[in-house]
Amino acid sequence: MPHRPLPIHACLLLAALVFATPAWSADPIHKESVTLTANQATHTVKGKIKGYATAEYTLTGKAGQSLGVKLKTNQPSNYFNIRQPGQDEALFIGSTSGNSYQAKLPADGEYTVQVYLMRNAARRNAVAAYTLDIGLRD
Repeated sequence: MPHRPLPIHACLLLAALVFATPAWSADPIHKESVTLTANQATHTVKGKIKGYATAEYTLTGKAGQSLGVKLKTNQPSNYFNIRQPGQDEALFIGSTSGNSYQAKLPADGEYTVQVYLMRNAARRNAVAAYTLDIGLRD
């Protein structure tokens, strides 16, 4: 059976789909470094995320310092996780533990607070406006 070329409108439609579809792994990540000085024990960040986008805030801490993080949000499916340096598992998982964290840091290094939407809200392309308070004390 001979090969029949696609009609021109089918080729145009296929090209439009290929170029209009974003890459699957291209979820936007907002990254910001948080520096706390001796005079400033708490840093407040206001932000928005939408869909599968996330925001990551990094800070450097020392073992034994007390880290406090509190998330205020308008979206019930908006949470944060905390990752510690060199560990695969999260130090804190907001979706199971809530929107407030207070504990002593187990090790020196750079910690990451990741703000995200749960999949049920992300798949609906929901938007979350949030305020994140990050505190570090000796």
